Amino acid sequence: MKPRVAAIVLAAGRGERFGADKVNLSLGGKPVWRWSFEAFLAHPEVDEVGLVCAAEHVEAYRIAAPEAAFVVAGGASRQESSELGVQATQAEIVLVHDAARPFASTGLVSRVLEGVREAGAAAPSLPMTDTVKQRDGDAWRTLDRQALRTVQTPQGARRDLLLQAFEAARAEGRTCTDELSAMEAIGVRPALVEGDEGNMKITHPGDLEKALARFGTETRVGFGYDVHAFSDDPGRVLMLGGVAFEGHRALAGHSDADVLLHAIADAVLGAAGLPDIGHHFPNTDPEWKDRPSLDFVARAASLVSSEGWRVTNVDATLIAESPKIGPKREAIRAGIAAALGIEPDRVGIKATTHEGIGAMGRGEGISAHAVATLVRIRL
Repeated sequence: MKPRVAAIVLAAGRGERFGADKVNLSLGGKPVWRWSFEAFLAHPEVDEVGLVCAAEHVEAYRIAAPEAAFVVAGGASRQESSELGVQATQAEIVLVHDAARPFASTGLVSRVLEGVREAGAAAPSLPMTDTVKQRDGDAWRTLDRQALRTVQTPQGARRDLLLQAFEAARAEGRTCTDELSAMEAIGVRPALVEGDEGNMKITHPGDLEKALARFGTETRVGFGYDVHAFSDDPGRVLMLGGVAFEGHRALAGHSDADVLLHAIADAVLGAAGLPDIGHHFPNTDPEWKDRPSLDFVARAASLVSSEGWRVTNVDATLIAESPKIGPKREAIRAGIAAALGIEPDRVGIKATTHEGIGAMGRGEGISAHAVATLVRIRL
């Protein structure tokens, strides 16, 4: 029977050298840890994937990663976190991977597993390309770089050997910087398999920029337009950009008839090639009766996000003889920005009259135009 394989993603570090919780930073639209987590999930030889994180984040990770076989709290050191992860699985072969390495490839994982099957433990490694110096008293001496290798993760081993190595390290008060050093201390001779230059580790802020440089971007622009006539219902309230204009004649519509937000929602949806708000929020559905249109904008942002898009800015123009929106412009921008998940300075709101021309000029209603820009990051 083929041994079960578990991959453990270590995300319990504090990011002290980085200066922040680096594994939860966004990279290509998802947290850094999620890249390697998903890579292991998709690997044909990996049976389960677990997460080790800081104790205060366990519940959040369980919600963010319902596919995880387990989510457990880590320890005070990498060694403790690794052991806690290994204890959480019963798989015969375990891969331990740093969440700060988001680009572990399928081939890399396969090579490590092959090394484990041959030697009981294995890790990917790369030759040194730079000259390496070592302090020797008051001087420096040059080491033979041909005899040196750098080591990456995932590091794999038979679970029983790894637990034995951790137990021995605890008993002897040793601190092991990685799984291989723990194995070597009990006499195991791990295999070093071919590493991957792309399997970089995010340690310092500059490393995140290097990781982001691996992505390409696609930009799209969407256009939205909407118009609503004024209502004769004295009980309705005029809503523009999610802000109430009390004392002004309201617009007619199934929802709150916020013409500005409807145009913005359509622009966002259109940029991603999705159907308009009439499809998603039909005026025949009682669920949307008198519904705040900021809900439509937030839903539009969620829909495009599920397609991998991120709204970067919107620019909208309101066409109305009245009211004057200037006094409430900043409140409108703030509400729209919150619904889209962007900063207020990425929201442009303007207004103009129709100079007395046509239906808008005669004050029969209000119309709005909007443009939305979306970006999708591609690996």
